[in-house]
Amino acid sequence: MSVVINDGERIDDLEFKGLKIIQDPDAHCFGMDAVLLSHFAKAHPGEGVVDLGTGTGIIPILMSGRSKDTVFYGVEIQPPMADMARRSIELNALEDRIQIIKGDLKKSPDILGHGKYQLVTVNPPYKKLGTGILNPNKAKAVARHEVLCTLEDVLEAASKLLVKGGRFCMVHRPNRLADIMIEMKNHRLEPKRIRFVYPGLMKAPNMLLVEGQMGARPHLTLLPPLIVFQDNGQFTEELKEIYYGHH
Repeated sequence: MSVVINDGERIDDLEFKGLKIIQDPDAHCFGMDAVLLSHFAKAHPGEGVVDLGTGTGIIPILMSGRSKDTVFYGVEIQPPMADMARRSIELNALEDRIQIIKGDLKKSPDILGHGKYQLVTVNPPYKKLGTGILNPNKAKAVARHEVLCTLEDVLEAASKLLVKGGRFCMVHRPNRLADIMIEMKNHRLEPKRIRFVYPGLMKAPNMLLVEGQMGARPHLTLLPPLIVFQDNGQFTEELKEIYYGHH
């Protein structure tokens, strides 16, 4: 079966379990944050997982290589992105495990069902509207700024999708930590694990990974720091393992 590749698109080898992805460099391409989240969010066999704002489907595609018998639903509002994601699913012959839903993540509980899923993942837009420069490219603007959804929208949807005790995993920016903690608690997503990501040993963190649990009791674990680059500019051993599955 041949998968259509449109003008301007390319097929990227994910260098992990033989997986590939279709991307358009002029739209939004996935970054390290998506790779780190796909590793941080552990799906268990037989679980139902929803990825909100899935873009090109990178997170479910990578997670499918790390889990068995898990069924993924990727929700994406932008038709060209949803179409690209669907074709990437075909390219990897993952149609039986990943389904792409074109729609607004705010409506995802009504589309997919309330209280049915064990895990919700999201790599949301990090920047509040009115902060920073809005990218003139719509796909990039939607990916980076809260144009079509806010942090509250994301947490509201996740809390409705999850079963009691279900998990919510997100990658975000450390400067939004206070908002994240408050909004997660407001939506009964009790913060359970946080890991800060540092570009280098003596640098400030530029990403955070957080896991919450629906309706759980308060108990927060701060995990050891994740360092991306060694002093020589090479990936640390842990980063290599996350990216390429090297042991």
